[in-house]
Amino acid sequence: MPRQMSKGRCNFCNATFSKAAMTKHLKSCKQRKAVSEASSNKWKSRKTKILHLVVEGRYSPGYWMHLEVPSHATLGDLDGFLRDTWLECCGHLSAFKIEGQTYASEPAEMIDDESMDFALGDVLSPGMKFYHEYDFGTTTDLTLRVLSEREGKIKGKSIQLLARNGPPSITCDSCGKIATQVCCQCNWSGEGWLCDECARRHECGEDMFLPVVNSPRVGMCGYTG
Repeated sequence: MPRQMSKGRCNFCNATFSKAAMTKHLKSCKQRKAVSEASSNKWKSRKTKILHLVVEGRYSPGYWMHLEVPSHATLGDLDGFLRDTWLECCGHLSAFKIEGQTYASEPAEMIDDESMDFALGDVLSPGMKFYHEYDFGTTTDLTLRVLSEREGKIKGKSIQLLARNGPPSITCDSCGKIATQVCCQCNWSGEGWLCDECARRHECGEDMFLPVVNSPRVGMCGYTG
């Protein structure tokens, strides 16, 4: 799949920006500030530290999200959000890699894995880059960065989606129309993107097809979005 200019939509004002411009926009978005102020007035909870994270496909950076996460949420909470939004297909294992330490969904004590019960504020800080892996067979790799930290009010351990990439326009390998299916056999060599019409003639057969979805896990295992 060729790399393309990646654009996404701000969840507050619905404006569209390139991946590079979205970070700058979110800092100054008036609607975002208004929502933040309204939340502070609405909830009686104490202020807490809130982390701004950007997540992207490690080997497919055209897929990305901006998130706000309370520092008292755990790695397990973040793992669950990533699974629900981008990854979950067959209940596979997963792990974060942070500063050389592995935090696993099912930690192996013999190799010094830690659990995902740690609060984000205890293991992350602004400027830090870390990684996430889902499924150790057909692995989807993510890169995460902590862009900033602020004080504010947030409901419980809720994770807020600030912005996300729009679905990339992937063309059919055969005719150039928009691809709707991907052959998970041919995809190992970077091919197999097909429109509905060309998919009917594809030699691997329909059992090998998965839908084209807006996720770095597209075409992997049994992921359908």
